[in-house]
Amino acid sequence: MTATATAPALRFFRARVTAVTDLTPSFRRFTFGGDDLADYGDPGFDQRIKIVFPTETAGLDAMPQGEDWYTDWRELPEHERPPFRTYTTRRVRNEVGEVDVDMVAHEIQGPASAWIARASIGDEVLILAPTTAHRGVSYGIDFVPPAHSERILLAGDETAAPAIAVILEQLPPDARGTVVLEVPHPDDVAYLPAHPGFELRVVARGDGQRHAHLVKAVEEAAAVLAPAGRGAEVSEIDIDHDILWEVPRTAKGGAALKSAALYSWLAGEASAIKSLRRHLVTEQGVDRRAVAFMGYWRLGKAEV
Repeated sequence: MTATATAPALRFFRARVTAVTDLTPSFRRFTFGGDDLADYGDPGFDQRIKIVFPTETAGLDAMPQGEDWYTDWRELPEHERPPFRTYTTRRVRNEVGEVDVDMVAHEIQGPASAWIARASIGDEVLILAPTTAHRGVSYGIDFVPPAHSERILLAGDETAAPAIAVILEQLPPDARGTVVLEVPHPDDVAYLPAHPGFELRVVARGDGQRHAHLVKAVEEAAAVLAPAGRGAEVSEIDIDHDILWEVPRTAKGGAALKSAALYSWLAGEASAIKSLRRHLVTEQGVDRRAVAFMGYWRLGKAEV
């Protein structure tokens, strides 16, 4: 399909699995193919997408695909709703109609993890993503640093690793900063690509307490990276009922600041991200307009 001036900027793509590659014990790459992917867009960095998985009671054809698809989906009986989850576009090859998406493989806890564990060549999904007709600001991108950032701090758990990987690959060689990543298995440490200007602090938690490394390492990194400043009060968010998500932007969608000594991007389990945000802004004095935080999942709770 060729993009035209009237083509939608965002739509559902039907795609089939053409390859499954185990990158590390916890990271599995799914390569999706199909003629429908010819106009799959890639605005860059941590572009969020939705992947819809079929179940025994809700096939892909049951997924509403209109402009108000989410409202229509919510109105379906629960057993008739195809489940979906949020991922990051890892790589796009429009010329051959292929898209790579890296997912975290772990014990089966729901429909997404079950699909990841069992999917094989030929299985189909729907992907909600930008098209090549997309122009201007993509609000599916949450990495929005100032034009000049002396240092960048990227931090998260394994669910944030694919986004961090894309960011590292797309940042210019002269960018400087630190990555703090907590992963499940020692061999997962090899997942991230290297960047000449970034220190990678990647540690496997093993049987240790979840997020212990992440919180400690971010606090240590911030002590070095963050400028001395006066802490600001942050609004406490009830993560059991509200979404912990804030990406500082201007009214036109660009970065909230023109320059910053430190720009921080934090993503992962909500309780850990809440602690990190409080530490950076309140205790360390980092300008809250230079801290993007996305606490998009909770232990023991499904995304939708």
